Amino acid sequence: MLALFGARKRVAEERGSLNIRSDSHVLIVGDPGLGKSQMLTAVGHIAPRGVYVCGTSGVSSSGLTVTLVKEAGSGDFALEAGALVLSDMGCCAIDEFDKVSSEHSSLLEAMEQQSISIAKGGLVCSLPARCSVIAAANPAGGHYNKAKTVAENLKINSALLSRFDLIFILLDRPNADMDRFLSEHVMALHSGTRPSGNSGAHFAAAAAAGDNSGVDASTNIRQWLRLQPGEQIDPIPPALLRKYVAYARKYVHPRLSEAAKAKLKSFYLELRQGHRAIDSTPITTRQLEALVRLAEARARAELREVVTEADAENVIEIMKYSLFQTYEDEEGIMDFGRSQMGTGTSRTSDIK
Repeated sequence: MLALFGARKRVAEERGSLNIRSDSHVLIVGDPGLGKSQMLTAVGHIAPRGVYVCGTSGVSSSGLTVTLVKEAGSGDFALEAGALVLSDMGCCAIDEFDKVSSEHSSLLEAMEQQSISIAKGGLVCSLPARCSVIAAANPAGGHYNKAKTVAENLKINSALLSRFDLIFILLDRPNADMDRFLSEHVMALHSGTRPSGNSGAHFAAAAAAGDNSGVDASTNIRQWLRLQPGEQIDPIPPALLRKYVAYARKYVHPRLSEAAKAKLKSFYLELRQGHRAIDSTPITTRQLEALVRLAEARARAELREVVTEADAENVIEIMKYSLFQTYEDEEGIMDFGRSQMGTGTSRTSDIK
């Protein structure tokens, strides 16, 4: 949701000619059958300028960026925009991200500089690609192996993984209450009936029982998002949500308050001091820029012009959850030998 709203657009005159990225990139990695494709399809429909592509449909580098074609009649060269250019000022959802491994090098410039350069056939130009990339990928072995890092599970280079602001790992762990709730939901969906009234209680109990991710259970944002027993959900219609996102992106331009700046700065310095191991890559300024973008998107979601300290705390909790998942090994221990955002090498390659 934060990637849909995005951060405030930086004008080039504010900081000289430096181009500052204002869109967040999110990667979802998990076991098959957890609804990643359905989530990306919904994102493509809700985003004001959303484009959905699937890696299994033969997506090439030119299909994602831009291609140069020769017209049959005149013989002149023309440019044809790809998915990232078509989703400019919007969101690009890429499903089966691991299947386009041969085209990952073409995404490096588009995801960081938000532009695509081409020099072919005597044409040298640069096209804008100011969009958020939300990608979903399946592990190479079928199921995610916690003993390996994200880069080893997906066979993706570390340069591309470092472009993502957040990486979430979805694991299909057996849970009696959650499995009961999901079975009732699937049966009600296929039969055309409404689920039973105690489904909310099953879901709340499953969330409480399955909350063993290692993150502090007293975090405010997780308790706020958790469905309480007996609570009814009134979902927003997709058409209305699409207009809401478009209005927020056009008219709301939040700025950081002094309290939010101090909160984000202290968290970044804490991460830098806590990751000084010899065999690990330290936290870089990309994480600090990601925190700023997510905090501004959090304020924009509520149509506020000022980023408060509460917004910074919520974003810090999300970043902690993402970092914990990428650092955690198969035994639930924090392996700081792994680089930030899931790159690097796991302990499985060490000599026994």
